[in-house]
Amino acid sequence: MLRFAPSPTGDMHIGNLRVALFNYIMSRKRNEPLLVRIEDTDKERNVPGKEDEILAILALFKIEHQEHQLQSNNLRFHRAMALQLLHDKKAFNCFCTSETLEAKREASKENKIAYRYDGACENLHAEEVIDNALPFTIRIKKPSDSITVRDIIKGESTFAPNDIDSFIIMRADKYPTYNFACAVDDMLSDVSLIIRGEDHLSNTPKQIAIQKALGYDRTIEYAHLPIILGHEGKKMSKRDDASSVKWLLEEGFLPEAISNYLILMGNKTPLEIFSLEEAIKWFDLETISKSPAYFDIDKLKFINREHLKGLDPKELSRYVGFADEEIGRLAKIFLEEVSTLKELREKISAIFAPKIVPDEYKEGFDVLRDLTIKAPHFDDYESYKNYLIQHSGLKGKALFKPLRILIGGAEHGPELNDLYMHLKNYLKEVVK
Repeated sequence: MLRFAPSPTGDMHIGNLRVALFNYIMSRKRNEPLLVRIEDTDKERNVPGKEDEILAILALFKIEHQEHQLQSNNLRFHRAMALQLLHDKKAFNCFCTSETLEAKREASKENKIAYRYDGACENLHAEEVIDNALPFTIRIKKPSDSITVRDIIKGESTFAPNDIDSFIIMRADKYPTYNFACAVDDMLSDVSLIIRGEDHLSNTPKQIAIQKALGYDRTIEYAHLPIILGHEGKKMSKRDDASSVKWLLEEGFLPEAISNYLILMGNKTPLEIFSLEEAIKWFDLETISKSPAYFDIDKLKFINREHLKGLDPKELSRYVGFADEEIGRLAKIFLEEVSTLKELREKISAIFAPKIVPDEYKEGFDVLRDLTIKAPHFDDYESYKNYLIQHSGLKGKALFKPLRILIGGAEHGPELNDLYMHLKNYLKEVVK
């Protein structure tokens, strides 16, 4: 089984979506089920409604999963396994207060050494534990040997026992920490491959240490994806609009195009423009670069434009608010100058909206609008144009500038002939 494990604490980041895509692709390639595990044990940071939003986004991107669970539903297992570690003397109760620990961290900082838990509570006598009424956490004993993480993308990384430390697995409120809950849940679900961002690489040896302490001996494969860099080569943060999947969708990027770009980014692929189904056939984690991936909004716009061009005209028509194949064909001629659905909707809306006419063209515009309303139907642009010339007396710029505004909604744009051929059955509505 593979798993995608988002937290319901905010909008989905493109890094999370990339992780979801890669897990889905590999689950298909390996013919293993995909689990969506909502990691909701941090109650204070959970945002109401985010779980449903995550599932809706996965469905929109056609990321199918076979199982869905809330991490909080496994709380009884987290507590039981923490007690098991205490019983086996592989974990211990820690009564150190947050103030005491903070003072020790500050001392380490002043001495310019990395802070490590000093084992103050590790060897307390049973009587001291029983008689202590203070709140306590549970810490796992640091491993006796180094732990090596073998990563499909990053290669091997070895962590010494001091790098892993005696970290907290259960907080004083009797809720598990991230690493403990994650390690236990992956055991319970028998996860075979974990694909996630490289910011989790330091968590991996801790989770392996937990599983070893619990006697879990199955080898789990790992692939930690390089970070995504944005403007000026800095890590994309939640403050970057383009980092939000919701923002990209609202701006008019197609799910298919976003998927295409996230699979392409920092990867060697046989094609530049492809569908998710096509990517499943040739995708290989080993072709992903170890270096950070750079997010280029202009590249995404190019890919989005190519996917828009490939849409069926009737489907594209629905995206811009119509249900007519001809409007879809009209929308396609604007793809030489725009690259998102938002921009495309603005172009099409301008055609059917009341026109904003500069004063120098207003008189000619009014004449052409009245003539168009009264005119018979013409199958071709030349006949329509000749009718206007004959009855208006306008020509040259005085004709074509107001005419372009009349039927195109702007002073510049596609050829009038192309506009007319797609709009001839809508002219009365266009010029109203």
